[in-house]
Amino acid sequence: MSEEAFTPALGRLAPARFFDYVAALTRERLWRGLTVEHLAPQPGDAILDVGCGTGSLALLTARAQPQATVVGLDPDPEVLAVARGKDTQSRVRWLTGMGDALLDAVGAASMDAVMSSLVLHQCPIAVKRAVLASMFAVLRPGGRLVIADYGWQRTRLMRTAFRIVQLADGKTDTQPNADGVLPELISGAGFVDVREVQVVPTITGSISIYVAGKR
Repeated sequence: MSEEAFTPALGRLAPARFFDYVAALTRERLWRGLTVEHLAPQPGDAILDVGCGTGSLALLTARAQPQATVVGLDPDPEVLAVARGKDTQSRVRWLTGMGDALLDAVGAASMDAVMSSLVLHQCPIAVKRAVLASMFAVLRPGGRLVIADYGWQRTRLMRTAFRIVQLADGKTDTQPNADGVLPELISGAGFVDVREVQVVPTITGSISIYVAGKR
């Protein structure tokens, strides 16, 4: 996947610099907090945030566990500039890179935990698989994965709300998420104990939190 091929944070709706304002409408404090809770960062952990965007989740994780090493990676220089601006205490290492090329960015079996939020729903199926395989490759044995993203839209209300996301990011890439494909794809990448542990309804559809591990 080339760096020109990624979908910007807000798709077709608005420039990426407005991402934080839009994300605030998705109950982000709740689902980001739950993501960190399920990640359970430990002292000494090396943690990678794939598609870190404007850095909110990476910074929250670094604040939750100051003795962890947190790396935020994103292909978009514009959102990374926002993230670096927020990181006034240099808590996070910020890298430019693609989610399907994590080995080039951080190396094989180098991370204790990998997380990602609101990324996979924007990707074609082949890229979803490639990103998950890349995440698996950089995790150490015993490592853990936490993904917060639009998942199975269980109700008519959530399916209707999710049309906002599909307007921004296109139906072709987003519909598999709405149909509940992510657990299957996560398992297919080699992860074990794949579970959907939270579902957070929002005005843009429901956001699911998935956890998994690497043996």
